[in-house]
Amino acid sequence: MREMLALTSYLAGTPLGGSVALVTDGRFSGGTRGLCIGHVSPEAAEGGPIALVEDGDVIEADLAARTLTVAVSEYELSERRARFVPRAPRFSRGWLARYARFVTNASTGAVLDPDAWRVAPSEASA
Repeated sequence: MREMLALTSYLAGTPLGGSVALVTDGRFSGGTRGLCIGHVSPEAAEGGPIALVEDGDVIEADLAARTLTVAVSEYELSERRARFVPRAPRFSRGWLARYARFVTNASTGAVLDPDAWRVAPSEASA
């Protein structure tokens, strides 16, 4: 979950700062200004809603209801979902690879899933 301060600072320093919203699966610090919606989950990396947004799509934000909706038909979203290919993990070995593989998404706390990393007895002998 990337920190968005650099991006929000950039937007605030441009003419766009007062006319756009930032929607991200990233996180914000106390320095964020403007309309910014973060921690969107499930994340784009696992095919969440941000992964399916394309240039020109309208995103409807209902802050009171805490919902985001991509104003695209369910048929079109299902087509995009079918074409979605997740990126290969940046790390294939070591602790960061383990973290990427076994940590839950933001909606469940972005914590290590205590059951996911255990090796089944049948796999341990393989």
